[in-house]
Amino acid sequence: MSKLPPVEKLPLVLRKNIRDEWDSKKADLEKQLSDVLTVPWTVDVNPNQLYAYAADGYAKESLGSCIASYVTGAIYRLREYADHAGEQGLKELNTICHAHVLTIDLDDAKRFSYCGADIHEGKLRILFAPGHLGTNIDDALNREVLLKALNEAPAPSSGDAVTLSFAARSDIRKEWESKAEEIRAQIAQILDKPDIKINPNFEDTFAKLQEESKSGKGDIRSDWETVLGNFTRLYWEGLANQLKYQKFHEDDLLREGFHEAVETGEITFRIVDKLKYYSYCECEIEGGVLYIQCTPKTWGVNIDDAAQGLVDRL
Repeated sequence: MSKLPPVEKLPLVLRKNIRDEWDSKKADLEKQLSDVLTVPWTVDVNPNQLYAYAADGYAKESLGSCIASYVTGAIYRLREYADHAGEQGLKELNTICHAHVLTIDLDDAKRFSYCGADIHEGKLRILFAPGHLGTNIDDALNREVLLKALNEAPAPSSGDAVTLSFAARSDIRKEWESKAEEIRAQIAQILDKPDIKINPNFEDTFAKLQEESKSGKGDIRSDWETVLGNFTRLYWEGLANQLKYQKFHEDDLLREGFHEAVETGEITFRIVDKLKYYSYCECEIEGGVLYIQCTPKTWGVNIDDAAQGLVDRL
């Protein structure tokens, strides 16, 4: 359905409803929205434009109330998001939705059955399907829809570097950043090397998994973006467990061999095209760096076994 022109003049009874139920409440709702999102936001809707799409029922008879219900529902859902995502998640949302504007528009691409959302030109848009203005209002910004909209929006620019998606950044923040130092310290203690360095290599991993997912081969799990931080953490926890299992914490000769081979004191995760020793994951030493590695197809499979052949590599 193509966009319709705004209706030039609305019926008197509808103009009254818009005045009493939307215009009089707009400033307060904008304040509530801004308070939830911690920075000033505005609501930009054109009742005359929306009325062009109103079918019989709520939107046709009480458009002002309908608009206010959309905004109220959005505030509720965004509060849910804020409670779950925290300060950093709000910062992400405000960066992606850089215009800090909430609006309501037609889903002319027919992506949703009743309602949904996207981010267009930095604006957070509540979308309604043709013929369904005012239907399932509270679901327009439900968690699944909002996260998908944020993930599909253009990410903040980072020069020439690979830009991680919103889903990947969120999982890294949740599953890796708060736990990385604890894992590094555990590995350092096992190896008796306080300054051991661990490199999760997220940008390279993301780029290679994204390339594989776009190849259309269907050999990679569909939720790879949402578990990038979690799975990477599990690879490092698997390494720590393997070091213990192979008695590195008890055998100074093993530790000496490790330090001689891994002379840089760095351990890095990477995705490779082909494995040398095992079917799913393995470790390799190159240039004084210990690599924990797998292929795009085997990413996330048998994670705990990645360092099983470490002694043979020393």
